[in-house]
Amino acid sequence: MDRRFASVPILRALTATALALLLAPAAAAQKAYFPAAGDWERRAPAEVGMDAARLEAAVDFAIESETDAPRDLELNHYMSFGREPFGDAIGPFKERGDPAGVIIRNGYIVAEWGDPERVDVTFSVTKSFITAVVGLAYDRGLIRDVHDPVHPYTAPVTPVQMPFGEVRGGAERLGESAPLEPFESEHARGITWDHLLRQTSDWSGTLWGKPDWADRPARDLRAEMARERHEPGTVYEYNDVRVNLLALAALNVWRQPLPRVLREHLMGPIGASPTWRWHGYDNSWVVLDGEVMQSPAGGAHWGGGMWISALDQARFGLLTARDGRWGEERILSEEWLRMARTPGEVNPAYGFMNWFLGQDFLPSATPGSFAHMGAGTNMVYVDPAHDLVVVARWIERGAIDELVRRVLDAVVE
Repeated sequence: MDRRFASVPILRALTATALALLLAPAAAAQKAYFPAAGDWERRAPAEVGMDAARLEAAVDFAIESETDAPRDLELNHYMSFGREPFGDAIGPFKERGDPAGVIIRNGYIVAEWGDPERVDVTFSVTKSFITAVVGLAYDRGLIRDVHDPVHPYTAPVTPVQMPFGEVRGGAERLGESAPLEPFESEHARGITWDHLLRQTSDWSGTLWGKPDWADRPARDLRAEMARERHEPGTVYEYNDVRVNLLALAALNVWRQPLPRVLREHLMGPIGASPTWRWHGYDNSWVVLDGEVMQSPAGGAHWGGGMWISALDQARFGLLTARDGRWGEERILSEEWLRMARTPGEVNPAYGFMNWFLGQDFLPSATPGSFAHMGAGTNMVYVDPAHDLVVVARWIERGAIDELVRRVLDAVVE
């Protein structure tokens, strides 16, 4: 037998092996696990490179660190934001549940506590869903550039008072006219989508009966109301009136209810349950294209906002961890998520709302990580480097960094 030809099968085998090794990372990436709707696989910590004892200690810490705020969230509102000027609730509240959460590694559930299927208020995590529907509009060309002024994308909108129920609060019409034209002033015409997304617009006005200056009011209100507006993009201020303004602007672009947009283009494709709800206010109803629809709230500052389970929060976190892909489907573009994760020039710990960025926000966090955050505390910590998502609900704000540190300490490979 000619030995020259005997080596050919061996050579082919070696070539195939080398090729397989070269393609292994790509194959692994293609086989990344994504949970199907209504079915989420669980793995023992050791199966996904985590220490079970340390992970259990982290969960125990989350449960022990329950917030001391009242469970009656409407009562909690009137003990906090309700004491602000025009602080009346104009959206629904519900009682919160026990501390709850879930930890995801490599897409699998490795730990959970409380009732992760319970639907609860998520406060400002809602803002990340507003960013998502704006991103969906951007990816479809409905918004050409985030640095475009918002004004050309909007038109007068007629507010309506619904015939059912009474609007809570005595100032629900303060400063409002029919129609609504919130971007008509000289200052407002310079506000871009990026300014609203980064909370640097310094927009001045009243929306849904809430003046911008009434949210976390300055000590000297007279001076605050009389001052010149800052140039858009130069000063960061966390302001829920302006968040609601972004929701109204997005409604102008989509011309259909934003919860429907979110369900059809994001929550449905990632297999979220049918239990989440996105509420607006009693007086945030408008007419668009002859239809009455509600502009949703950007949080629960005055009630409303996103009500969602920890498991559905975790699906959203996994989507952002996986750079906007869900299986073979592209949900949000890489470009959009790159912008969302880019530190703001004014506040480098903040990207688009509500993306709190890595170690500038949580000292124990992994570089490149981020968190979707809301009062409560509601936290969705996203760590792409470790393919890790941590959802924690009703935990003291001062305990969240320690929880992240403990979970990361449980990662052994």
